[in-house]
Amino acid sequence: MDQKELWQAVLAQIQLQISPPNFATWFKSTQIVSQENGFIFVSVPNSFTKEWLEQKYNKAIFKILYNLNRGIKGVKYEVEKSGLQPLKKFPIYSPVPSKQLDFQDLKVEGDTGLNSRYTFDNFLVGDFNELAHAAGCAVTQDPGKVYNPLFIYGGVGLGKTHLLQAIGNEVIKASNKKVRYVPTEKFVSRVISAIRNHKIEEFKAAYQKIDVLIIDDIQFLTGKEKTQEEFFYIFNSLYEKNKQIILSSDRPPNAIPALTERLQSRFGGGMITDISLPSLEARIAILKNKCDEKKASLPDDVLEYVSSNIKKNIRELEGALNTLIAYQKINDSEIDIKTTKNLLRNIISSSNKIINAKKIIHSVADFYDLKEKDLISSSRKREIVLPRQIAMYLLRQELKASYPFIGRKLGGKDHTTAIYACEKISKEIEKNENLTEEIELIKQRVLCG
Repeated sequence: MDQKELWQAVLAQIQLQISPPNFATWFKSTQIVSQENGFIFVSVPNSFTKEWLEQKYNKAIFKILYNLNRGIKGVKYEVEKSGLQPLKKFPIYSPVPSKQLDFQDLKVEGDTGLNSRYTFDNFLVGDFNELAHAAGCAVTQDPGKVYNPLFIYGGVGLGKTHLLQAIGNEVIKASNKKVRYVPTEKFVSRVISAIRNHKIEEFKAAYQKIDVLIIDDIQFLTGKEKTQEEFFYIFNSLYEKNKQIILSSDRPPNAIPALTERLQSRFGGGMITDISLPSLEARIAILKNKCDEKKASLPDDVLEYVSSNIKKNIRELEGALNTLIAYQKINDSEIDIKTTKNLLRNIISSSNKIINAKKIIHSVADFYDLKEKDLISSSRKREIVLPRQIAMYLLRQELKASYPFIGRKLGGKDHTTAIYACEKISKEIEKNENLTEEIELIKQRVLCG
């Protein structure tokens, strides 16, 4: 097996497990330089990278290598020696159609924050994201005039970022409008920096010049009162000028905890649409589409097996597919079900995690920005009582747990308290669509956590 191809196969899977900036930072200028006595020796550019790979990524790297070659016993990292010419680019298998991804493709355009590889052309549309896609397309036709703001929500790994960036790239292609894509955590960091440097007015003035503002993961504004205040000012200024605002979150606006009412009201003033979990048919279609893009061919029974066992995350689907295609290319052999099960056993076992009471309680607490101890406390505050009742309801629905068991898990409550909570939530979801949406999103967290 060629060392270059072996390392490409490793990178093909690693890039789907970590963020693009981390991937570019820690894996650029790395390569396999030798194999001796079952050990893989990887060249790295400096001692800091060596230490980071050993501590943070070694387990993942070894697992991938071992799945590709059972004779590998371990991985060792060596700082690049003088005279060694490391690879500058890796043609990595990726979701991008008709080409292979190298480190240059991970770069974003400085002024816009957009990555050109996210387009409508390589965004697969299905029943789970059809409305969000249609709304995004409508926005590109007349930014600021329809669906303003556009608020898209859904679970992790379902394509929200891809869709947001595709909208931005399409607007730029069709016009000379000024577009800015910003993850919320970066926006918060910039607000803090502007305040410290006494440049907050300059900061706000710069954002008022934008025609299309795209903010990803807006739920991270939770609890950041000063940032919410500055964002409210920017939002209003752009909205009054008919500038387009596009937001994403892992939940609808009214379910974001510690978000001011005026922001919740603004976020809900345009169009709110979700991206849900793809159906089995949609998952199979995604894999077949990706195979066409990569000019690869896998048997239908293999695609059905992958789709049936990875249900919650499109990124995991793509990661599994990349693993199979890389193995097929390196070994120049067809993939069958037996090989598929062997190669994907770790991915699938991780994907099909067992649901238990602890996971449900943790997911509910996390969704409502509470601590687990709050749910099991005796507090009667409404902001705690309702999440506690939802936790009881989910324990009953998802685990078929007995009422005494539910009471014990939620701080030793009496079984009658659990009965009341389950009956109350059951009745409430029949007439409260917002609560129904929140519970569905919590279920996704339970499944994906």
